Amino acid sequence: MNRSALRFNTLILLFTILVLAGAATADSYKLQPGDILEVSVWKEPDLERDVLVTPDGTIAFPLVGGVEAGKMSVEQLSREIAAKLEKYIPDPVVTVSLKQMLGNRIYILGKVNKPGEFVINRNVDVLQALSMAGGLNPFADGDAIQILRRLQDGSQTSTRFSFSAVEKGDLKQNRILLPGDVILVP
Repeated sequence: MNRSALRFNTLILLFTILVLAGAATADSYKLQPGDILEVSVWKEPDLERDVLVTPDGTIAFPLVGGVEAGKMSVEQLSREIAAKLEKYIPDPVVTVSLKQMLGNRIYILGKVNKPGEFVINRNVDVLQALSMAGGLNPFADGDAIQILRRLQDGSQTSTRFSFSAVEKGDLKQNRILLPGDVILVP
């Protein structure tokens, strides 16, 4: 095999890996309230629009009405809309694209250098989130950090996070954060 053919095959392999990685990421992301989607139906220009995932996790789309979109992937939502459109349009081809991931937010409060609300578009753990907030300020108690999480039944849990324990190698408490989690740094 000559050098240019080898280079071409390597590029094709890298492209395939990137496409598959992107597909896995897109399919694993679950829609959240606040996300903005672009929904279109092939050969139906009147059925093309941006929709917002409402606070209760639903979207509204013509001919379909309300659809429970929260916690679905983009692909699952495409199939759900297509199934509901079948009684009006034969074999509808529905495309749902994620325009903005505004629903994936975490909150970091207390003695960090940049407290506030942060949009996350990938899995973020506690250390990464603290880094996004500029790190702990000199007056922070890094061993009394609390991670607050609201459960589906409305109750809240609180998990302690010790910065010094993580520095010593105890990584099990460096958990992946979920949308809506609050990190409180005293």
